Amino acid sequence: MSANGLSANSTYTNPILPGWHSDPSCIFVPEEDNTFFCAVSSFLTFPGIPIYASRDLIHWKLASNVVSRPTQVPEIASSTSQTQQDGLWASTLRYRKGKFYLLSSYVSMYPGFKFKGLLFTSTKIFSDEAWSDPIWFNVGDIDPDLFWGDLPEGPHIYRKDGYYYLSIAERGTELGHRQSIARARNITGPYEGYRGNPILTNANTTEYFQTVGHADLFQDASGNWWGSALATRSGPAWKVYPMGRETVLFPVAWKEGEWPVLEPVRGEMSGWALPHPHNKEIPGDGAYVDAADSIDFPPRSTIPRHFVFWRLPKVGSFTVSPPERPFSLRLLPSRHNLTGSTGVAGETVEETGITLITRRQSHTYFTYSVDVSFAPTEEGEEVGVTVFLTQYQHIDLGVVFLPSPSGKLTPHIRFRTTLLDDLNQSKPQNVTDPETITTVLPCFSKEIKAKLQIKAANDTHYVFSASLPGFPDFSFSPLAEAALVSGGTGRFTGALLGAYATSNGGSGSSPAYISQWRYESQGQRIE
Repeated sequence: MSANGLSANSTYTNPILPGWHSDPSCIFVPEEDNTFFCAVSSFLTFPGIPIYASRDLIHWKLASNVVSRPTQVPEIASSTSQTQQDGLWASTLRYRKGKFYLLSSYVSMYPGFKFKGLLFTSTKIFSDEAWSDPIWFNVGDIDPDLFWGDLPEGPHIYRKDGYYYLSIAERGTELGHRQSIARARNITGPYEGYRGNPILTNANTTEYFQTVGHADLFQDASGNWWGSALATRSGPAWKVYPMGRETVLFPVAWKEGEWPVLEPVRGEMSGWALPHPHNKEIPGDGAYVDAADSIDFPPRSTIPRHFVFWRLPKVGSFTVSPPERPFSLRLLPSRHNLTGSTGVAGETVEETGITLITRRQSHTYFTYSVDVSFAPTEEGEEVGVTVFLTQYQHIDLGVVFLPSPSGKLTPHIRFRTTLLDDLNQSKPQNVTDPETITTVLPCFSKEIKAKLQIKAANDTHYVFSASLPGFPDFSFSPLAEAALVSGGTGRFTGALLGAYATSNGGSGSSPAYISQWRYESQGQRIE
């Protein structure tokens, strides 16, 4: 790092929080055994606002979810003006005198752009339950900040060497995204802009990491400065980036009385010596952000804390290891399918929810699979797996009960995509929406058993496949472009992988059972 005077004595790779982890706000807390914490945005997913912890800046584990009770932010389910970009936007995480403070905003984009601030507090950051109900307040704009001094809100403010430094993300969260800075002797100004702005951007470059911005700066135990920001692994074409906005780390050189110098974001980075704590272990039962899943839903277990729902889950829709089928997760079908359609006038998805349970795609190359068991009785009943970006952009592989050519209800395997415009956002352009493929399954019993799989064999396409026990010659493996779940109505989010059950607006209520939930990494692309 000769340009910035940094010693090339550590090497690491970005992103540090792979998969959809947007709008990071990070801090270092010596009182918590020299631990770093990062909060990210969650929009319409629940639990909301995950916080990750690390002692070495490399290995990050889920510490807690700030929003884990529906009563904290019922608007996630009950708002009637929601688009797919509504919900809990960017947050600021800070610590003071034994207490953590999380400041966020709830945004509704239709019919008019509206927002309101929320303040959560906790003295036990490794506990979901310890986070308070929010204090709601009026806020002047989105993405509020918290600063102790003469001003409680604003873009990120840092006090250093007799100056107040004001750091601001600019030009949206797209290819022109950048970070700029100004400073003043008094917190109320006047502020002097840095002539070298922007201090961080990958705009107008050929770098694989693009849309870099929304930065937050913090120090480690040695006094070295670091920064976190969001970025997309898309290259300047900005067409294929299913994991959306991810969290990256970069070193910062900040000499006394001078402006900070932020190292440009790359896939492989060198900089300050990384922390080497005696104990790298992080408390709690959260998952490490890049860990595999091997989940069998044993009796007396609970749904893993890194799993997420879209909007609030309907009570009773998900049961771990039910008595009639231990070592499985029982799904009760929602009337709405993943898009939120039932065909019933006046019935809204906010009132009924969708039966969908997911995890983030956190690797460029991966294999995700579940075993399903299903005994449908009514037309339209379906269980399946999905790559889900929003309710208007998802790719599904499902076992569905449909009439055969003779009219008899028969189990089918169906592959289909949903690619729609939102109320205020267009779907992705220049991408092929594949035709729906439906095939009769060669099953001879009332209960259908199948393994459904999604695989990213390269960084541009997913391969969906289904296999049936006892039918080795059965083959079904359609292909879908990852661009289908990049940007568009989900430009703020990223791909989720999971399982769903629906009656597709019908009267069916047959439970579906999923088991042997597996997610395995086959690597990352970083350049």
